[in-house]
Amino acid sequence: MVQVQETVETDITFVISDINNRVRTLENRYNLFGERLLVVNQNMIEEYKKLTKEMRLINDDLKEMKQDMFKVRDVITNVVKEMEGFAKRDQIKVLEKYIDLWSPLNLVTRTEVRKLIVEEMTNKKLSVKRGNK
Repeated sequence: MVQVQETVETDITFVISDINNRVRTLENRYNLFGERLLVVNQNMIEEYKKLTKEMRLINDDLKEMKQDMFKVRDVITNVVKEMEGFAKRDQIKVLEKYIDLWSPLNLVTRTEVRKLIVEEMTNKKLSVKRGNK
């Protein structure tokens, strides 16, 4: 019976030792998982901060682009309003016909008319004098 008791004690010691080793292994794994979880959490926090900063920059750029679009829309609206005041093609054709009819290049100035009158009067005087002679 002593031998049985020794074997039982040996088996119990072996089992306790095995359980002790397994508990240490599990504790080490638990500690490793805890450290990994901490690193993952820190990385996630850093990435969240980066993403938040980038989102703010993107939102600022988007606001600026919207303002630029509104300015461009206003400028285009003003240009369209200005263009509405321009003469249409058919109106230009009518003006062109009137200009051709009046022939502004053939018009004379007052001084030219006076000069022509003076010349004509001197020509008549000369012709009258020649006719009398």
